[in-house]
Amino acid sequence: MVAQTGKNKGALAKAKTFFRGVKAEIKKVNWPNKKELGTYTTVVLVTCALVSFVVWVLDIGIHELLELILG
Repeated sequence: MVAQTGKNKGALAKAKTFFRGVKAEIKKVNWPNKKELGTYTTVVLVTCALVSFVVWVLDIGIHELLELILG
């Protein structure tokens, strides 16, 4: 039982150290401002829409091609 308590304290200390490191790294992050965030969001949404459109067109094309081949 004593050995488990020692392991738990070690694990707790390791977790505490880990989260201190995470906090320190988060403070170093250069977060985007509102304008940049809006621009990045727009780019992601437009890219998703374009990729979805291309996949949709390819799906229809492959479907039509298979209809021609298989009848």
